[in-house]
Amino acid sequence: MGLSVALIQPQIPPNTGNIARLCAATDTALHLVEPLGFSLDDDELRRAGLDYWDHVDAWVHPHWRAFRHVIARERCLYFSVHGARSYLDAPYEPNSVLVFGNESDGLPRRILEKHPDQVYRIPMREGIRCLNLATAVGIGLYEGIRQLGSFAPVPLTSE
Repeated sequence: MGLSVALIQPQIPPNTGNIARLCAATDTALHLVEPLGFSLDDDELRRAGLDYWDHVDAWVHPHWRAFRHVIARERCLYFSVHGARSYLDAPYEPNSVLVFGNESDGLPRRILEKHPDQVYRIPMREGIRCLNLATAVGIGLYEGIRQLGSFAPVPLTSE
């Protein structure tokens, strides 16, 4: 079992579409926790994900408790600007689930309070509120892949 990404109540279709494309490219499962800020049939979502949706192991959970029912707490690594430790120090495991909040609110406060030792931040310059969600997911996911050595990019050839 490989890494997974979970988005809690994502709101912007192109972000989720770009994350879906990232998940397809890295063979990473994608969990979407409702309510979503868009329809899964949204044109912008589909356009951002291009024609890779068939390659995404996507799961939609009707609410947080349904997600938590199928994903064990100890598998979760939470990402937030409120994390005390760097994402570089996260204990990535082959079955880790990288959990991100939505574009407006980030991770729910209850998660930050309940799991402070599992919350990691991506460092950025003072005065910058946050990174784009798709960018943050890419940074966290590729660090996990790097640490685990579980993804060997196919070399580019001129054939």
